[in-house]
Amino acid sequence: MDPVIIVGAGPVGLTLALALARQEVPCVVLDEGPGKDEPRAARTVVLREDTAALIGRLTGVPLSRAGAHWAGWRSMRRKQVMREIVFDGTEPAPLHIAQHVLTGALRAALSGERLVKIAVESRLDGIEQESSGVTAHTRGPKGTWWRGSYLVGCDGPRSTVRKLQDIRFPGRTAVERHAVAALRTELPWHDEALLHRLPPWRMSGPSAGEVTARPLPDGVWRLDWLLPPGKDLVTPELLLTRIRETLAGWAGGTTPPYDLLDTGVHTVHHRLARRWRADRVFLAGDAAHLLGALGTHGLDEGLRDADNLAWKLAVAWHHGPHEALLDSYQTERRAVVAARLRAADQALPLLRGGGGLRSYVPGSSRGHDALLTDGHLGHGQLGAPGAYADSPLAPGRLEGETPVDTPPGAPVTDVRVTAEDGTFVRLRDRLGRGALLVVLIAPGTGVWERKHWVSAGIMPRLAAAVTALPHPAELLVAESYPGAAAHTVLLVRPDGHLVTALSGVRPEDLYAAAEAAVGGPVKAQAEAGASAGSH
Repeated sequence: MDPVIIVGAGPVGLTLALALARQEVPCVVLDEGPGKDEPRAARTVVLREDTAALIGRLTGVPLSRAGAHWAGWRSMRRKQVMREIVFDGTEPAPLHIAQHVLTGALRAALSGERLVKIAVESRLDGIEQESSGVTAHTRGPKGTWWRGSYLVGCDGPRSTVRKLQDIRFPGRTAVERHAVAALRTELPWHDEALLHRLPPWRMSGPSAGEVTARPLPDGVWRLDWLLPPGKDLVTPELLLTRIRETLAGWAGGTTPPYDLLDTGVHTVHHRLARRWRADRVFLAGDAAHLLGALGTHGLDEGLRDADNLAWKLAVAWHHGPHEALLDSYQTERRAVVAARLRAADQALPLLRGGGGLRSYVPGSSRGHDALLTDGHLGHGQLGAPGAYADSPLAPGRLEGETPVDTPPGAPVTDVRVTAEDGTFVRLRDRLGRGALLVVLIAPGTGVWERKHWVSAGIMPRLAAAVTALPHPAELLVAESYPGAAAHTVLLVRPDGHLVTALSGVRPEDLYAAAEAAVGGPVKAQAEAGASAGSH
């Protein structure tokens, strides 16, 4: 079968290529550039716990070596500290990393990957589809035709794939603008991110009264100043003045020494593609959506797109047409991003409107701070990983269903589990391999060798049920899981979202849930695909 064609070699395209390769699916990445990224210290990304874990799992390299986990978070209004959070293990710390470092780690992992070909200086200019596959044409020094089973456009806001498929991309332009500087200096706090609203010192030039400082490795900081609406020009002289004023304000009046590394202006747009699938062509990342106001980060959602789509393409590539499963990518991911955009659009007038009665409502500033903290730290409607509560892959009502602290469709909690070979691993380490995960909650098993309990109690019956499932699955055992009673059985998708939790071993329920999770009976899917191809 032909490889999957991925258009675009940014973080989302490279992540998707690695995720497919880990599931034994070959792919070709069409990179219009030279195969490396220009170092830009001011172009950084913040990854939440789940997306940082995804990249670490795929590359085999903990990203904490290349980025900075924040030691804490502090928000201030004028001279008052409104909120302080210490990331001590109970609260996961966001990871701040330069984007070129992130893509470099992904490229390094792909360099030895036998199933992935990266075609540099290959700019897409044509797509043709048939029932059996898709053909892409690239121009440039190595212009040629490429044949693929599916094609995924990860080619950014100006996506050629989206335009060639005539998919509309409505939304709002320049929702927020920020002046950005990356510099090496010493600030009064160590490795803590800061959001400072209405700082008490005078700010030269256009300013909306908000500045953010986020640490990077080696004493480097990224500073962002929110700009007022409009197109005011941010000159180098004005930015240097802004840097000196801000550093002096934080240091008590005297500007500390600093080494300016990079500057820029970051403009945030909010857009959402009407469709994310056109037969064998899909959109992901900035080609499908743009968001990022109020401290949120669009790359997180792009990486979640790749994680969601990879295992579904892998199932279709290995086992034949699974149209309901492939359709679920758009249904699940578009709904989550649309909800995120709605939440941001509803909060923007409150947080950025300024003046009026809102300025005098008691406690309003604390409410504003809570919303901004959600965006920056990945909490709530603005930032938390989305749940696929209304997924078409959700099973119907199951007799043995039981509640746990994770609702069906939400990402599972990362707990320690025992693998089939008896080793202790993290649950997240077993994701992304194309298999469903069946997790038995069995208190006390952690203190016994596997050979003593693998053939005892309900384990043989559960193992037989797992072997009989309609899709490959791995059986794991955990001593505990939040909200789960002993002998609860969790069914988890390859991307880490919970399908269902069952009380005890219920082979019929487990089979039905697994069948639903992969889009229904395989035979029915194949027949539907054949029927669609005959019209």
